[in-house]
Amino acid sequence: MMEKELAPGTRIDHENYGEGIISAVSLAGYEVFFARGGKIELSRSNKNFEVIDLVESTDDSPKVSLSDLEKVFNSILEQTGTVIENIDFAEKWNGGTLIIKPADEKLKPHEIPLESFFHKIVMVRDRLRVLEQNINSHAKLTDEDKVNLQQYITRIYGSLTSFNIIFKNKDDHFVGTGK
Repeated sequence: MMEKELAPGTRIDHENYGEGIISAVSLAGYEVFFARGGKIELSRSNKNFEVIDLVESTDDSPKVSLSDLEKVFNSILEQTGTVIENIDFAEKWNGGTLIIKPADEKLKPHEIPLESFFHKIVMVRDRLRVLEQNINSHAKLTDEDKVNLQQYITRIYGSLTSFNIIFKNKDDHFVGTGK
């Protein structure tokens, strides 16, 4: 990683997440949008990425607007074939809370806002779809290997069907081998 201050708009290539664009800089690190991983926070000490296109931070640097960043992100997502869909949350769950209560009454239950839980489920689904695309387009896997790996992903989708109640539209539901 470089010693220079990275600014919003800088393109990087991360060894796990692929190409991304820095969207915000804080004292602790960088907020980066990745085509394959969504929004990820990286610490300044993270050495697992390489700068592709440096935008240095200076006082006279033009400020990048949210609209400009959206255009860049959409362009990258379209180019890589990983357009992220807008998935609607069923209205009946708005403002709700997931409560995980242990059997032992002495232990405190854990509460998670349903919007956060929903976001995590959607991210799992998006990452599974990217994994499917990577498997299907992998040059060194045989067709038999691709089919075998695809069957595991289908089973994972089947295991996630319990979460279909949080989706507004049936088209967004997880579908396993049963359908």
